[in-house]
Amino acid sequence: MFKRRSLLAAGMASTIITKAKAQASTWPDRPIRMIIGYPAGGPTDFPGRLLQEPLQRLWGQPIVIENRPGASQVIASEMVARSAPDGYTIFLAASTHASNAAVYARLPYDTINDFTPIVNIYASPTVLFTGAGQPFRTAQELVAAARRDPGMAFASSGNGASGHFALEMFRKKMNLDLTHVAYRGAAPALQDVVAGRVPGTFSTLSGAIGLAREGKLRPLAIGTPQRVPALPDVPTLDELGMGIPDTSPWYGFIAPRGVSRDIVDRIARDVQGLLRDPTIRQRLLDQGGVILGEGPEVFAARIARELAENIVVAREANIRVE
Repeated sequence: MFKRRSLLAAGMASTIITKAKAQASTWPDRPIRMIIGYPAGGPTDFPGRLLQEPLQRLWGQPIVIENRPGASQVIASEMVARSAPDGYTIFLAASTHASNAAVYARLPYDTINDFTPIVNIYASPTVLFTGAGQPFRTAQELVAAARRDPGMAFASSGNGASGHFALEMFRKKMNLDLTHVAYRGAAPALQDVVAGRVPGTFSTLSGAIGLAREGKLRPLAIGTPQRVPALPDVPTLDELGMGIPDTSPWYGFIAPRGVSRDIVDRIARDVQGLLRDPTIRQRLLDQGGVILGEGPEVFAARIARELAENIVVAREANIRVE
């Protein structure tokens, strides 16, 4: 009986493997859905629209973008987690995918085990900004002012957003008493910083680069390990001895758990090839982006590392999203 069961199990495993290989050899033979958890026109939507047409040419199939906003992309994440692992549903995820489990009491999916990371496209650096009308010319001057004025207000695009995590890490690193002011999105937060109603903020460069180029925002320090081409004269927090873990939002393709490795490698390879195209690279750099092109293993390791870091920060700072 044991031998018979073993033979049956081996036969089933062989059938599954054969089916997966057959799917991979014919993929894609029908349209592909690209799920995006934020509205059209936003920073997460941008790389999807940028790569849509080039990928359609490579794959010979239409790519249908579905924007499913809500709950910091939890709605979209759940949809993807429950989709068939056949390579015809891909998720253009933002880095809140790696922080939601730290700030939500319960999620309808497992951030690590229900997904297959494919390729991380690019990141938008987190930048310490102040308004152009503020007296601070450097990050050191802002820190000194915050020590003279306990409770200084700092804006973020929302509770649990990447800028909020950067603020909490910075507050702890520099031993500052700062008051977090959560806004409903980056635009109103930046407007109040520009107007001088709030002295500072940690914001993504892609969301603030226009205001910085217009001279309405003053970038004081970059939250990435290296300087970025869009702001070559702005030092990093590491250079200033104020370094914190990099909270820069990233944007990458993720699939449901169980997608054939051949399909995963095909998508990763094709996207990495497009990221070497000068026109596409320049479009991303014009947004203040840092091009990554991380493959499945490196991308998966980033998600696991950031999730672990975010859990610690959220617990210490009592960051919760209802």
